[in-house]
Amino acid sequence: MLESYKTVRSAGSKEIVIKKSRFIGYCMPVDNEESAVQFIEEIKKKHWNATHNCSAYMIGERDEIQKQSDDGEPSGTAGKPILEVIRNQGLKNVAVVVTRYFGGIMLGAGGLIRAYTDGAVAALESGEVVTRVLHQVVYAELDYTWLGKVENELRSRNVRMGETAFADKVTLTCLPRFGEADAFKAWMVDLTQGQSVITEGESIYFIEGE
Repeated sequence: MLESYKTVRSAGSKEIVIKKSRFIGYCMPVDNEESAVQFIEEIKKKHWNATHNCSAYMIGERDEIQKQSDDGEPSGTAGKPILEVIRNQGLKNVAVVVTRYFGGIMLGAGGLIRAYTDGAVAALESGEVVTRVLHQVVYAELDYTWLGKVENELRSRNVRMGETAFADKVTLTCLPRFGEADAFKAWMVDLTQGQSVITEGESIYFIEGE
């Protein structure tokens, strides 16, 4: 799993008008190709009467899946520019559709490329580009006598925290960055003088800064 990657926070849409043609850009974060195809089909159904619904998506840690569609526009004037916007912004796991309602004025190949580029940029801006950072769930089970000291240290280090479970002992759910997990576990053992039980859970992505 990547330790971090850029994508969009959520679905978004924005309309722009170029020489009387309406271009409506849509974006969606997607985890797999099936989700991307489903999103594109939903937009096509919503805008069944549009002149074109052009699209592109990029998925995978190494951008293994890259697809584009001109949907009837001249080859290379729509899907490719949309895909290039995704690539140039360094985004992963995102799908974009730019819907066009023809306004009666021909744009030419260069004009179409610029229009679909602008439509894709508008879509991604509306979805808000964010960085997702991988964190490792680390459970620390310890006696209540350590709780105050450990919590203070965790706060001072700005460690992301999950729920705390209270039973015979207290279990803290700590969420250090994935690459810092081993150092964090060693630090926790040292801090509690070896009197804590440290176990790992799953790895989870969180949006940077939140």
